[in-house]
Amino acid sequence: MAWRLWDMTWSHLVVRGGLAVVFGVVAMLFPLSTATALALLWGVWALADGALTLVQAFGAPRSPVRPVLGAMGIVALLAGALAVSDPGLTAVTLTRVLGIWLIARGLLEAVVALLDREAESRAGMLLSGAVDVVLGLLFVLNPGRSAVGLAVVLGLVAAVWGVVLVIVGFLVRRRHLNDGAAVHG
Repeated sequence: MAWRLWDMTWSHLVVRGGLAVVFGVVAMLFPLSTATALALLWGVWALADGALTLVQAFGAPRSPVRPVLGAMGIVALLAGALAVSDPGLTAVTLTRVLGIWLIARGLLEAVVALLDREAESRAGMLLSGAVDVVLGLLFVLNPGRSAVGLAVVLGLVAAVWGVVLVIVGFLVRRRHLNDGAAVHG
């Protein structure tokens, strides 16, 4: 028997959706706290990654890889310690890095579009590259507001995703009830 969407428990979908809506609303109401919390969470992950990489380095047999693993572990520990001690600075720094990446990506998209004269999507690639460059410049020039803006966008996406899950949950419930009525009717 094939798995069907209505085999999922509808109430789980509704609860997941409700939690996503709550998270999204909180993220939009408190974007600065959301950005700071995400940077802090990343810092904790970097600390754990650094510690585990060092364990891996010391457990590895003597080889040229061992010092590289050790350096990777130390860098991760330092980055994690900075993020945990100053998550606001980390959020701003990560936003700047995202901005630099967007600028580089946009410029490279434009180069590809200009070099590939046969591409049907040339105008779209140029437009996409321009949007990336503009967003990247906004992130680099004003990383604090950009980090807050990203938190608001994350909240909006979570809230919309949550509403969709709640709707799907109730649709699954209705489908399940209709199938039950058809079987018993």
